[in-house]
Amino acid sequence: MMKKSNLFLAANLLFSFSTFGQTVVDPVVATVNGVEIKKTQLDQAFEQNLMYVSDKIVTKEKVLNDIINREIGIKKAKESKYNDDPVVKAKMEDVLYHAQISKDLEKKLQTINVSDKEAQDYYAKNKEYRTAHILFRIRVSPEKEETQEATKKALEVYKQVQAKPQLWPELANKYSQSSTAPAGGDLGYQPAVKYAPEFFKAINGKANGYISPPVRTQFGLHIIKVLGVHEWKEVDPAIYKKIVYDQKRDKILEDYFAESRKGANIKINKEFLK
Repeated sequence: MMKKSNLFLAANLLFSFSTFGQTVVDPVVATVNGVEIKKTQLDQAFEQNLMYVSDKIVTKEKVLNDIINREIGIKKAKESKYNDDPVVKAKMEDVLYHAQISKDLEKKLQTINVSDKEAQDYYAKNKEYRTAHILFRIRVSPEKEETQEATKKALEVYKQVQAKPQLWPELANKYSQSSTAPAGGDLGYQPAVKYAPEFFKAINGKANGYISPPVRTQFGLHIIKVLGVHEWKEVDPAIYKKIVYDQKRDKILEDYFAESRKGANIKINKEFLK
């Protein structure tokens, strides 16, 4: 038979975990300047920390100290009124923007599926090319003379490699303003999405050894040489499933914003878009 003291202890334990059938709210692990840190908060942070490799052993004490340091930092930032700083406001608005999209579209995005056939069909039109380029850089907002000079030089070099393709490595090393110049401008094999759209359009469907006339992208003028092309069996299907997934995701986002814009009062001064 249970002793009276044991009955009293059992009753106390029962009361600690249940009051009138309801579980008591999280126990407080620590307080920082009046802010309570609850056990579930600590446990969740601890589990999240265990998911990442660290050069320090993850303990609950270390995680709790991190939470305490964060609370101290937040209090200090509020006292300094950083929440009124334009840069901080912009970052906070970014968080709100992404949180709203996530809330609205999370379930729809979870339904996205990509079949092997969809990935292969995409690849048939967007193959993985190995290219080399000779780059003549042009600033984003160049002076007219800068563009003219780069165009003149690019056309001169293009005529040289057209006449003597064997000079490509030498001319690339001499004239290209790219970090790949010492390697003859070799960019290796890249998926289409890794190239600027104008760059990929210039080489898509072209044969091995093809040399393009100068092509303008946001980086400048490129003379491009095709060095090879992979067939489907030579590439990683997972990469192309991810690319098709991204396209489907972007279409959902596009439709979402198109619908959202219908209820917005938008005025655009198109003369500033030229």
